[in-house]
Amino acid sequence: MKKMLQLRNFMLLLSITMITWSCSNDDDDVEPMAANDLTIVETAQAEDALSSLVSALTTADNSEGTDLVGTLSGDGPFTVFAPTNDAFTELLNQLDDFDTLADFDTDEERAILTSILTYHVVAGVAASSSDLSNGMMVTTVQGEDLTINIDGDVFIDDATEIDAKVVIADVEASNGVVHVIDKVLLPQAIIDALNGEEMPEENGTLVDIVIATEPLSLLEAAVIKADLVATLSSDGPFTVFAPTDDAFVALLEVLGDDYNSLDDFDTDEEIALLKNILLFHVVAAEVKSTDLAAGQVATAFENNSVEIISSGDTFVIGDASDTNANITGVDIMASNGVAHTIDKVLLPQAAIDFVTSLQLKTIVDTAVATDDLSLLVEALIQADAGLVETLNSEGPFTVFAPTNAAFVALLETLGDDFNSVADFDTDEEKALLTKILTYHVVAGVSAYSTDLSNGQVIETVQGETISIALTDNGVEIMDATETNANVALADVAATNGVVHVIDKVILPQEVLDMLAAMSLRTIVELAVDTDDLSVLVDALGQADAGLVETLSGDGPFTVFAPTNDAFVALLDALGENYNSIADFDTEAEKELLTTILTFHVVSGTAAFSTDLSDGQAIATVQGENVGINIKDGTVHVEDASEDNASVVIADVEASNGVVHVINKVLLPQAAIDALH
Repeated sequence: MKKMLQLRNFMLLLSITMITWSCSNDDDDVEPMAANDLTIVETAQAEDALSSLVSALTTADNSEGTDLVGTLSGDGPFTVFAPTNDAFTELLNQLDDFDTLADFDTDEERAILTSILTYHVVAGVAASSSDLSNGMMVTTVQGEDLTINIDGDVFIDDATEIDAKVVIADVEASNGVVHVIDKVLLPQAIIDALNGEEMPEENGTLVDIVIATEPLSLLEAAVIKADLVATLSSDGPFTVFAPTDDAFVALLEVLGDDYNSLDDFDTDEEIALLKNILLFHVVAAEVKSTDLAAGQVATAFENNSVEIISSGDTFVIGDASDTNANITGVDIMASNGVAHTIDKVLLPQAAIDFVTSLQLKTIVDTAVATDDLSLLVEALIQADAGLVETLNSEGPFTVFAPTNAAFVALLETLGDDFNSVADFDTDEEKALLTKILTYHVVAGVSAYSTDLSNGQVIETVQGETISIALTDNGVEIMDATETNANVALADVAATNGVVHVIDKVILPQEVLDMLAAMSLRTIVELAVDTDDLSVLVDALGQADAGLVETLSGDGPFTVFAPTNDAFVALLDALGENYNSIADFDTEAEKELLTTILTFHVVSGTAAFSTDLSDGQAIATVQGENVGINIKDGTVHVEDASEDNASVVIADVEASNGVVHVINKVLLPQAAIDALH
């Protein structure tokens, strides 16, 4: 027989007590408490006026599987409405045969006390008085709600007709906040018991079981963090496969250094993942151990099932991983379902994908970690165009990554001036390198090999396209050259895209054109390097008119370049006073030589043979025109004399123009007049 009064007598006496409290200031003797670094339990232990609360917690913990002191000493956060000693005394006065809290000395009576105490606790939040609003409802760990009433003071409305008053608010603790109240709050379950109804024999809700079971403390913390307390305290029924603390520790170890505790699930994405993992442990039905049968079972995580797998005389639980969970404890009954403990955190596919993503690196980090892509990494840095930062960003990107051997082959093709990636050291060369590298990058998509098709054309960041060829040898990448690149290693996943390793540096047409231009020499350098134009080079220097500097400039120029024999013929025609170019040694002679030489230069255009037409007249730098005569496919150049020059080598391209080698020194009328 319970040691309790009928509710009518209890409420009458409780009303008298509340009137007495209203008329007296006994609780004014409770001194305000300062914020401290103590836990909620340590805070209560340090305050004399809360000694009965401490005694109630320790008394409730005398039942096996209950650990309220340990729970309220955990990380939290919690909000606790803490009744004063006087509040507990008034409660005891209304109960037959309960002179002290020690009189709760059976498991059934301690279950009542536990229900009362957990009705004073809100898990998952440290709600200060500024967070409370009139009419607000908060769900307690016991499962029922409290209502906040603000009318000058803050009052807490429980299942009785009399509210509790907050006499000291906002006592901060390391794991939450305490509000001291002047009445023990009573949930409806206790009201029903006082009316003579039997208390359920189960150890509270599934949440109560988790809170009261020490080896499930990390599950408790996870449920609080994922905001599932209210869900798992609701009517249900539910079946919970409850991972032990060791199971959660093993999961954290798998997740790596960034996850040392559940506190590290601190982003919205991570908390949502944690919630889905927990829902993956919940079945929306009561399934006792005797009800287990092999097969797929839908979980509270929508569209995700666990598999019940026969294993000898028992069952194991299969998830999306390769490791099954063993059932270590069965049929822990609750008021809203049943729990079975397991030795592993069950992982849905979303969690597997998350774990996999943690092990991935960015595209740049992937390249850095791959020895055979070290030259690619050097090139990204040498280009000095922000490519490292770009390929470390969110993406997604598809990168065709040339091997070290591919870069070595490119350097050999470029010649002696490029012995390493570091030789791309001018602004022009870095721009070239950037265009090469960005031609290997596709932005906005992670294109795995299964996404590639034969003949597919893909635009690169550089602007030009590459083409995909699927051959018997695998996937080939077609660029602007005649040689395809082969994919040597496909589908290297990264956090921001995918990498395909290739055996050739692919080149766009723009780069081929730039390389061709870079390999060209100036008109003067061409002449210097051509033995049959050595007298022309001597003449340019002898004239002393800055012609070497001019024809080494940007141009463009078209130069009709007389051969050595052509100059010898001119010297012979000039007579015995001119045995060599050096004999143009007076100012007048140098001026004459300059007139002759500038008559061979057209400025402002690089006129290739295809640009010349029969009868065309072209103004020279000297000022007079040369004429073009095309006969039998040969280009002849007409000057002021009676003999034309023939082009013997056409279209010698230079970086600053074009050279046509001719077999005669052209003479303008001004030179003929000067010579006569």
